[in-house]
Amino acid sequence: MTDADLEQRAINVIRALAMDMPIKANSGHQGTAMALAPLAHVLWTRVMTYDAESPHWVDRDRFVLSAGHASVLQYAMLHLTGTSLTLDDLKAFRQWGSATPGHPEAGHTVGVEVTTGPLGQGLGQAVGLALAERWLRATYGQDVVDHHTWVIVSDGDLEEGISHEAASLAGHLGLGRLIAVYDDNHISIDGRTDLTFSDDTPARFRAYGWEVVELGEASEDLDALEAALVAAKADEDRPTLIVVESKVGYPSPGFTDNYKAHGNPIDAEEAARTKEVMGLPPDETFHIPDDVLELYREAGIRGRAAHEAWQSRFDSWDGDKAAWAAGQAMTGVPGWEGALPSWDVGEEPATRVASGDVFQALVGSVPGLLGGGADLSGNTGTALKGVGVQSRQEPAGRQIYFGIREHGMAAAMNGMALHGGVLPVGGTFMQFSDYCRPAVRLAALSQAKVIYSFTHDSVALGEDGPTHQPIEHLMALRAIPRLRMIRPADANETAAAWRVAIAGEGPTALALSRQGVPVLEGTSADGVARGAYVLGGVTDGGEPDLVLLGTGAEVHTCVEAAEILRAEGRTVRVVSMPSWDMFSAEDFDYQDEVLPAGVPTLAVEAGVSLGWDRWADASVSIDGRFGESAPGTEALERLGFTPENVAERGRELIADLVEDTSVGPV
Repeated sequence: MTDADLEQRAINVIRALAMDMPIKANSGHQGTAMALAPLAHVLWTRVMTYDAESPHWVDRDRFVLSAGHASVLQYAMLHLTGTSLTLDDLKAFRQWGSATPGHPEAGHTVGVEVTTGPLGQGLGQAVGLALAERWLRATYGQDVVDHHTWVIVSDGDLEEGISHEAASLAGHLGLGRLIAVYDDNHISIDGRTDLTFSDDTPARFRAYGWEVVELGEASEDLDALEAALVAAKADEDRPTLIVVESKVGYPSPGFTDNYKAHGNPIDAEEAARTKEVMGLPPDETFHIPDDVLELYREAGIRGRAAHEAWQSRFDSWDGDKAAWAAGQAMTGVPGWEGALPSWDVGEEPATRVASGDVFQALVGSVPGLLGGGADLSGNTGTALKGVGVQSRQEPAGRQIYFGIREHGMAAAMNGMALHGGVLPVGGTFMQFSDYCRPAVRLAALSQAKVIYSFTHDSVALGEDGPTHQPIEHLMALRAIPRLRMIRPADANETAAAWRVAIAGEGPTALALSRQGVPVLEGTSADGVARGAYVLGGVTDGGEPDLVLLGTGAEVHTCVEAAEILRAEGRTVRVVSMPSWDMFSAEDFDYQDEVLPAGVPTLAVEAGVSLGWDRWADASVSIDGRFGESAPGTEALERLGFTPENVAERGRELIADLVEDTSVGPV
């Protein structure tokens, strides 16, 4: 048997596994993985630098399957090349608790770099991976950072709007170590892509500033694929798109080039016919001949020498290893908390301004911290001074101008965080968190450590009006599991929120005010870390008549309302609740200590009331309408966010729940 014969048999084994896994699961996608088997073979055996036995090696090449529906392809390669993914894992494809879910998930399956599936997200994250690699290489040197990012994209990826944002950003920045292969198979679920898609994709990417290589129908030509991939590595000045036309479902007798093959049409009988065509035992499933496994296992350990050489270079490297270690841990150097600024009672900075001050103050002690805004860097507190602007001319710059690309920004941030070594920050108005929400959700799912600066967080934004005033957005973001959502009450709570974000794991979203808010007496960093705490009120140990529960810029309104009620002889407790999710994680004893059972509780937040019944008996909220184009102070006043109205609502609540026992909770 020649080497070429062995390679072809190896490719056919990948194709057989791509049929077997979905057949056993009765669910999945077969055709794309079958068509891409030669490309995967070339990448894993001839081109990529990786060490299968050390899949988290820092200087490995990164691989992204943006066409995440073809996950069986990635799982097959991870098993064959010798990661910890077993044959039993392949057999458990799409089953409860398995290591092989329907779409690739970072942090769940060893060897999967980023979470993909929602189309376009993989390409967006690949841009972030490449950006992180370049920044680290420029900052620490090529001896310790020197690798490439590879991404497979589909027609569906390129139809999604995020692909335009991500590709435009990559081209503008000149991310030369980003190499995308476009699987141009002309197939979608509804049928041939010419039903909906007639873009000139090569021309589009050339317009973005990419190098474009059109290979035509070369999906089975291993040498042509290798030559194109290797040549792409040589272009350091711009990203590369390699366009390959493939035949979905190849070589199935019944489903080659058939749009139905996008899904799971190949049953056991058709799989047997296809295996016979490929020269494999037609009646065997999950069949991996010893020589094929040996071929891939040898490829899997081939990168060990590169890994060992890197380790030797790193051990003798005389760079800043303390900064490197902090960056890899995505935190600060020892004592970094000392750089956090503080403010005096009586000052009135907007929390977005305070957040910007914190960001600037921390760049010296949190080495991997970098980022910017979606064209709103100054407005969102994400403008940095003295750290350079990220560009092809200044690749070590830490200020990133993401442009008006909220979705692309958030996806790139995920890639940067999951690459490791950097802690990305991105800002936009809270209203436009809608534009990046799919990527925010993936950050939570994959626990990518990113920091969002969502500013102009209420109707206090003012004259821009209801199109720019968030009403439902706080609740929408709170609904995302494992997203740490913090709405600080003042500047000192804002610094505490940053402390939590940097010390913790996973993504953090900060909801920050446009308007100035007074620095309050008694705000607590420890209290912020617990999600809610008693800001002021009862001092004699007695039970309060009323709890005023506020978030963000409305906390000071609660403080002023409490003063009105105390002047009337009421005993009022003020609670600041910057984070629902962190407070929810506290034990019930602490929750009851802060929000005592049986005490009327009024929540105050300039957004919808949805969900507040979990913590409060009633709320001063905005329901059934959007905002209004008017000065922010007037908008707040007319919508009831004044100390006088909060005090009146408190009186009414006490009357309803305590003084008139015939009336139940509202």
